[in-house]
Formats: sequence, C-alpha cells, structure tokens
Amino acid sequence: MKRFNIGRTSMVLLAMILWGASTRSHAQERTWTDRSGNFSIEADFAGLSDGKVNLRKPSGETIEVPLDRLSDADRRWVIRNRRSVNNAARSPATNLASSPGDWPRWRGAQGDAISRETGLLQSWPDGGPPVAWSSSGLGGGYSSVVIHEGKLFTMGKKGGAVQLICVSADDGSPVWEVNVARGGSDPNCTPTVDPESGLVFGLSHDGKLVGANIETGEEAWSVDFQSDLGGEMMSGWGYSESPLVDGDHLICTPGSNQGVLVALNKRTGDVVWRTAMPDGKAGYASPVISHGGGVKQYVTLVGKGLIGVRASDGELLWHYPRIANSTANVPTPIVSGDFVFGSSGYGDGGSALLRLAPAGRDRVRMSEVYYKPSREVQNHHGGMVLIGEHIYMGHGHNNGLPLCMHMPTGRVMWGPQRGAGTGSAAMVAADGHLYFRYENAVMALVEATPQTYNLKGSFPIKSNNGKSWAHPVIAGKKLYLRDQDELHCYDIAGAQSRS
Repeated sequence: MKRFNIGRTSMVLLAMILWGASTRSHAQERTWTDRSGNFSIEADFAGLSDGKVNLRKPSGETIEVPLDRLSDADRRWVIRNRRSVNNAARSPATNLASSPGDWPRWRGAQGDAISRETGLLQSWPDGGPPVAWSSSGLGGGYSSVVIHEGKLFTMGKKGGAVQLICVSADDGSPVWEVNVARGGSDPNCTPTVDPESGLVFGLSHDGKLVGANIETGEEAWSVDFQSDLGGEMMSGWGYSESPLVDGDHLICTPGSNQGVLVALNKRTGDVVWRTAMPDGKAGYASPVISHGGGVKQYVTLVGKGLIGVRASDGELLWHYPRIANSTANVPTPIVSGDFVFGSSGYGDGGSALLRLAPAGRDRVRMSEVYYKPSREVQNHHGGMVLIGEHIYMGHGHNNGLPLCMHMPTGRVMWGPQRGAGTGSAAMVAADGHLYFRYENAVMALVEATPQTYNLKGSFPIKSNNGKSWAHPVIAGKKLYLRDQDELHCYDIAGAQSRS
C-alpha cells in the first residue's frame, strides 16, 4: 500500500511537470511586453510573418508588432517555439477570421466554448438580464446557433423538411431558408460558417451534408454520409456533429470502416482523404485540432472511443477506447498542448487525460495519464470548458451537477453538487464566468474559479418547449438561447459597456 501511494504521488507530480512543459511550449495566450518594459498586453498569438508578430486581444482586435520591438523574453519565446507557434496560427480560429461579434462555429471560433468578450454582467438581477428580443419560426431541433457579420444561422425541421435557416442577429427576422432533406427527424447539427469560401455547412439527422451560400442560401454542393460515404452512426439518434473547417478542407465524421473521418474539399464536397478504422461508426462529438506530439491531427470521440487522425493524409495515429460507452459518445474532447481530455456518460463511459508524445516522423505515441470511472467524473452531453488548468462541466448521466477539476492531476476541486436547475447542463464561458443552461430551462451564472462554487444569478428562460438542450451562444454582448421554434436574445452587457 505504501508503494502504491508513493507511486501515485509520483504519477501526479510527473503529470504536473509534463503539463507545464507541454502547455508552455504550445501556449498562445500570454502577457506580452515591449522592449522598454513600459507597455504590456494580454493577447493570443495569431501568427508570425516577415518578422512581425500578430496578437489577438480579448476583444477580437488583432494588432501587428515587429518582433524586435518585443522584450528579450518574448523574442526568445517566439524563437524557441516558432514551429508550434506557426502551427497554432493555422488554427480554425484563423481560418474563420471571426470578428468580435461573431460566433462562427460550434463552441465558438476557437472551438473551446469560450467567448473572448469582456464588459459583461458580473451578476444577474432577479429575473435575469433583460430580453433584447424574441422571435419564432425556426422549426424543431436541438441545433444551436452561429453568428457571422449580423447573420444568425441554425437548422430546424419545418413543414416536413429539414432546413438550413438564416435570420438577422439583430432581431431574428427571416433572411433565407433552404431545404436540406425531406422527412427524417429534427436536426441536431449546429452549422459552420466559412467566410473564405462564402459557404455555411449544415448536416441533417440522417446524414445529408450541404454547403450553401452565406448570402442567399443557394446550395453549392451536397454529400450523403450514408449513400455516398457508407457512413453509419453508433446508435439510432442520428448525426449530430458540426463539421470543422480547416484551410481548404471540411473535416467530418461519416463513420465507416473505410472512412470514420473524411476530409472534403470545402468548395466542392469532393473527398480528399478518408480514415480507415475497423468498426469505425460515428459518435456525436465534433472534431477539434491538436498539435500534440508535434503532429497536426484531428481529435474526436467516435463510437469506439477517442481517436487522433493525421491532418495531412487522414492516417489513424492513435485510438483510446476506455472512455467509450455503448450507447452514445457525445462530448467534444478538450485539447491543450500535448494533452487530450475526453469524457462520456451512460454508466460505462468515464473520463481520461491522455498525453501525446513524438514517435518518429509525423507520428505520435499516446499514453494514459489517468482514468476516472463514470461514477467519479462523467459529462453526458452538455460539454466541458477548460480555463487555465481547470475543467468545468456538468457531471452525471441526465444531470448537470457543477464540477471543477484540475486537469493535469484529475483532482476534483469542488462539486459535484446540485446547481440552479435540473437535468443535463449545456455550458459556455465568458468574462470570468460559466453559463449553465439546464434541461429544465433554467440559466445560471457561476464564477469560473477553482476555489468554490459561487452562483452569481439564475433565471427561467422565457420559453420551455421540452428539453432545453441547445447550447448557449455569446456574441456582441448578447446571450442567444435557441428553444426549438423560438429564439431569445438577452442583453448581458455590463453597466460600463452601456455608458
């Protein structure tokens, strides 16, 4: 027993050391200081070109600073990490070129469910923040919304047809709608906007993927996951992922032995590569980009567990089945430096932290840092957020019990405990706070701190049309909540932002 305890302590210490080394080498968000030491700025690294460093401020504004104007420490950091820095600069956030009022894809521009907006309400009054406007006409479905340059996109089933829908983000008034598929169940996919190609992508419950013109809704191309790509879901609840735009490619998960993951030409829908995987049925997660182990790859949760797929050619690099459940693998994984965190519910899932290390040219070696059974930590389908070294989530099957965990070690800092609402909880983060949306149509504002659970306000959403599952969206100092046919927009700007 003593040897086990010592070994366990050593494992925790090793995990913390490896975490620190990895996240430092791949970090983007940091404090930058000029050569004089009189000026500093908190910003994300957004690119290095021709001796100039591009920095993205929390507001979304990007500034350009000559490398030789930075402090010695900052210059050394850029030079030491130039390879991983340039990889990071080619992230989906750069491809999507989002402006401060945009939320162009599932879980936001950077795919991490964090809004970079500031100046938001730090607590909510009784009854919640004011409603800016409400609208209807979106049809049925659990699709969330995305926003680009004043247009809001979602999916819904109306009049027997699954539709890709565009409305004004200012008042919810209709702009256009286009049929994606006839019949079938209500859609779950949140669309993806790609300003570079001028297309928005949406996926029906039965696997019809469409690229449509952002301005008019005119269909540019379509692909059927089942008939064209031989795809299959792990269970009968239908396709739910949101495709990932990366450069010229659209990454999606049809699910098949020949192509569990597929890269399509985003402008034409033509297949670029496929990922072979035995029993490669699709799950419900959406792919994210990792540079773990020094290799660019797509990480997602499929029917048989977590996988990493080489971005250059679609080769399956690694597979981790331990957290897979036999019913529905849902949450989008978290990636940070050389680490991947995944979780799933339904009793036989659980949570795990994986480390990716170099293993020769364009290959990586995956190892398990820790595993936690579902009774200890599991996220059903509401998603998880990483802020600093801590993961925040709703824990439990059919539950959204707030929980905070130290990601490097797996130590639970607080929770799980009963929150302001009941049922599963979908969540996003912004300006130091977590926004929990509960299945029973209650919104809660919780301080994002590992010290303790601190509720800063809650309110009942204006409507409750069944299970309140669509994920919240924060853009332009507004909180958008899709509720089946209805859409509600709340003004969450703080007092200083209003003056």
